[in-house]
Amino acid sequence: MANRISLYLDLIRWSRPAGWLLLLWPTLSALWLAAGGFPGWHLLLVFTLGTVLMRSAGCCINDVADREFDRHVQRTAQRPVTSGRVSVREALALGAVLALLAFGLVLTTNAATIAWSFAALAVAVVYPYAKRVVAMPQAVLGVAFSFGIPMAFAAVTGAVPPVAWLLLLGNLFWVLAYDTEYAMVDREDDLRIGIKTSAITLGRWDVAAIMGFYAAYLAIWGAVLSASNLGDFWMVGLAAAGAQALWHFGLIRSRSRDGCFKAFRLNHWLGFAVFAGIALSV
Repeated sequence: MANRISLYLDLIRWSRPAGWLLLLWPTLSALWLAAGGFPGWHLLLVFTLGTVLMRSAGCCINDVADREFDRHVQRTAQRPVTSGRVSVREALALGAVLALLAFGLVLTTNAATIAWSFAALAVAVVYPYAKRVVAMPQAVLGVAFSFGIPMAFAAVTGAVPPVAWLLLLGNLFWVLAYDTEYAMVDREDDLRIGIKTSAITLGRWDVAAIMGFYAAYLAIWGAVLSASNLGDFWMVGLAAAGAQALWHFGLIRSRSRDGCFKAFRLNHWLGFAVFAGIALSV
């Protein structure tokens, strides 16, 4: 039993929290903005636990969908489903249980949030298959990883205002930035097995595009925040995020696997800087 639990924890990337932190910070930023401050312990717990659960469920779905591809990629060849240590049925069952637990949390909110949760689930399920047909599947991931933003506004206000969609658009550019860094790590393997990624599509313009994505993210969020009558700390948060983006340029400019993976792995600190600035400003 202990061995099975260890495999399941590996399947959901329990020891690598960067994935759910990338989802959490923009979601919490939206919660604070929608509520005009601390949103209350109920919503904070719902969205924090829901983020962890849905990211874990997404890992189960992704590993099942990619199991044939992952066998040919050095970094992913030993994932539990790919290596056969966890069966497809087990992985899907675990993913379903985690998704149901997350839905149970959503049921404690309101009708608008419940309705939007179905759209969020649909995008999360579609993403693993997008890389077979979409030239830049990271854009689909960007929508999936940003859906906590409209759901947060829906949970607080019962509706999704235009500002939530602007924030989602800006966050999509951030996801494009860090997931292209991630895709650069596996580019050689992905070219060999025929997977479509933004790193392959962008080619030699990959580094320039990533910096453009960072700039678009910070510009859109900066425009929204400047029109929101907040205190001044959000500007400090965005400045700290911008400084990190410039540091990431130094990490990825040589396109080394280690540098690109480090930049991806540390992106959650960029998101935290933005959240901290917002939390101190409202």
